[in-house]
Amino acid sequence: MNGVTGSPKDSGTTSLTGCLHGSPGISKTLNTCIPSNAGLPIIKNAENDDAVEKASSCLLSAGTTSVSIDACPDADSSTTVAVDTVIVGRRFRESFELQEGMGITVVRDPQNAKDPDAVKVLYAGSDCGQMLGYLPRELAKVLAPLLDTHFMECEGFVAGLPEQQLDNVPIQLTCQKCENDNQNYEDLRYQQSLWENFLGVVRNGNFQQPSGARYQANFNTMLLDVMTNHTHLFSDTETSFLGSFKSLSNDGQRLLVKIYTRKGPWFRLSSISYCEISDVEHAAMELKCYIDMFSGTDVPFEHDMKEILNVLSVPEMKEILKELPKDNTNCTRRHELLSTLLSMHNNGTCTVLPKRIFKWTGTCIRVSNMADELLWLVQRLFFLNGDQDLSSFLLVDLGLVKFPDYTCSVVHRIFQERNDLLQYEEAIRVAQFMDESLDNDNMELVSRCTDLSENRLCTSLKEEDSSLADSPPSFYSCFSSTWIYSKILTLGVSVYERERRYADAIRTLKILLSKVASGRRRGYWTLRLSIDLEHMGRPNESLSIAEGGVTDPWIRAGSKIALQKRALRLGKPPRRWKVPSYADSLKRNIKEVNIEGRPLNCEIGAKNVFYGYDGDRCGVEQLALQYYADEGGGWQGTHSEGGIWMTIFGLLMWDVIFSEVCDVFHSKFQTAPLDFETDDFYKSRKDLIEAQLKRIQDGMAEEMLISSWELHQGTSCKGVNWDRHPMADVRAVVAGVGGHRLALLLRHLALDYRSWSSGMPDLLLWHFLDERGGAEAKLVEVKGPKDKLSEQQRAWIFVLMDFGFDVEVCKVSLVSKRR
Repeated sequence: MNGVTGSPKDSGTTSLTGCLHGSPGISKTLNTCIPSNAGLPIIKNAENDDAVEKASSCLLSAGTTSVSIDACPDADSSTTVAVDTVIVGRRFRESFELQEGMGITVVRDPQNAKDPDAVKVLYAGSDCGQMLGYLPRELAKVLAPLLDTHFMECEGFVAGLPEQQLDNVPIQLTCQKCENDNQNYEDLRYQQSLWENFLGVVRNGNFQQPSGARYQANFNTMLLDVMTNHTHLFSDTETSFLGSFKSLSNDGQRLLVKIYTRKGPWFRLSSISYCEISDVEHAAMELKCYIDMFSGTDVPFEHDMKEILNVLSVPEMKEILKELPKDNTNCTRRHELLSTLLSMHNNGTCTVLPKRIFKWTGTCIRVSNMADELLWLVQRLFFLNGDQDLSSFLLVDLGLVKFPDYTCSVVHRIFQERNDLLQYEEAIRVAQFMDESLDNDNMELVSRCTDLSENRLCTSLKEEDSSLADSPPSFYSCFSSTWIYSKILTLGVSVYERERRYADAIRTLKILLSKVASGRRRGYWTLRLSIDLEHMGRPNESLSIAEGGVTDPWIRAGSKIALQKRALRLGKPPRRWKVPSYADSLKRNIKEVNIEGRPLNCEIGAKNVFYGYDGDRCGVEQLALQYYADEGGGWQGTHSEGGIWMTIFGLLMWDVIFSEVCDVFHSKFQTAPLDFETDDFYKSRKDLIEAQLKRIQDGMAEEMLISSWELHQGTSCKGVNWDRHPMADVRAVVAGVGGHRLALLLRHLALDYRSWSSGMPDLLLWHFLDERGGAEAKLVEVKGPKDKLSEQQRAWIFVLMDFGFDVEVCKVSLVSKRR
């Protein structure tokens, strides 16, 4: 029995010590699983802990999602829409026996780590809300805003049953528009725009199942780009394998792409249906012959038994157990059946088990680890991250996502040599191990990952001088193994400190500071080193580190203030007699407003919940908003925590952000240039930025804002949130702040976006002074009982005060017992 294989996202079990020291062996790329020859070898595939991430992030993958929408011809006037779609993510849900026609309902899952727009599908007849899976991500993207604003209700039923227990489930949803007479005009207009956008997608048929030809074309586009620009990174064998892809027939190409983009690792050949693949079995054999040119040693199929069992449904596993001599009829749940069958196989107690299993599975197919890793590498080189995949093409094709227009002008290669890429990929694998080990609380593996990273960092070559004419730009450093290992060691320091291993933490922090001369984490490392030295009873050394950090040009914002405060505290006589020049600036008074709130809960560590001025439950920020709207002066406002400022920055600086600069854009799927959060962003565009700021300072900000909104609305840009901040709010803020202060703030962000993109005051308030449009704005940081300002928040308040903003802290205390 042979196989066609899995997903490089499955590299989670690669040996720590054997990470990418040679090229992947393409010889084990593709095979076919033939049940009649159960004794033949198949390809081993390491058990993939990252499978959940890949499956949940794969949008409309061939065979993963099939969506169609039926709507009235006059869609603009419709109040009810029928949507034919599927439930995805079944592989990761508890086994639940479905019945055709059973009722379902949907509910938002905004805390989902993989997708903030996630929509869960629940069994309507379950009191506890039995979860069946999720709606496809591309459908959830347009439904989530409507569900969040309670402008739509959805219910439906199971329209059919899948061939396999864990396959996608066909369903039909009825989406009905809700009316609310109590909403204000702005809310209704916003919700109506969401509804019209949804109907527009329905009218254009954007949820029809994507064709295999489209996937094939997109894959070929990605492959051609990588082979054109990164050929020097592949071995001769890899280049031959990738270059030969175009020699496959259309059926062979579409089948390989279909398997690669599906969750797996194993699939029944009978479940892979494509109207555009005339003969799936013939295509599978073509792929096998394609791989036979790079033949190698296969691994016995027993290593993949766990994955093969996953293609079986619960009834099929029950039937297999009935056919076996041992009585195992007590098993009913999926995990019990899997455990029983796997245990019997591993113990060798039933020699006929493999034949029984393959009698039910039929011919199975998969993509091998080696091929999968190579295709994954192609994908990473194209997108330059591990988050995007072929679904990004699809989202653009469907009109669900629009990327900005810009020119790609690449002069320097990100990876100069193959060895640079291999070292980077090895570091990525170690980082994956580190994350998994921390999630599983496996301290032994955490220690091994940390030791390996420290060894790699200590033996790495000295950083090249980026000032040389032919050297790559400094912002490419995030694609180096040094960058990744420094992140791993930063996590390791946290573990050391938690276990009070301060000596180990100090050693690691000193290595980081000596090896990474410039970087965004130097402030954190220096602060932790000073603190840990004090823990070890070395105050003089702690003081010296803090004083050195204050003058380090790479340490900014909250980290710098924290080090200044430490230097003042530790540097009292007799250690230091001279008072630093920054001492007075740290003692500046910050305006405070005190209000009282009636708490709903008083639990330690729990988020504060109060009774609002309107009697409803609310958080501390909403309570403050109600205060400022009433007793505090009739202010309008929003709880944005800087989000609205990032939106304003993106809109007013749009042409600057996406201007033509060498090496910052490498594909059409970027939402910001590669140097966006570095010092190079301002240096490379200084004249453009200052010209834009001059126009803002001259009072043209509102005009520029309206123009940018109309030209780019809906286009993805880092920091810009089209849904959360409506045009009316953004215009009010720009009018209230004024051109001079706004220009100062935007220049501050342009100089160092990363250091200052967090920690801004919670509330942004405004009100209009007269009918002619005069306005003013106020920024407020809200603190509940026992809360204190963080150093980053304090740094932002000082900056805003320097720029002339009206800024204050609102402290909410518990209502007095007397009252």
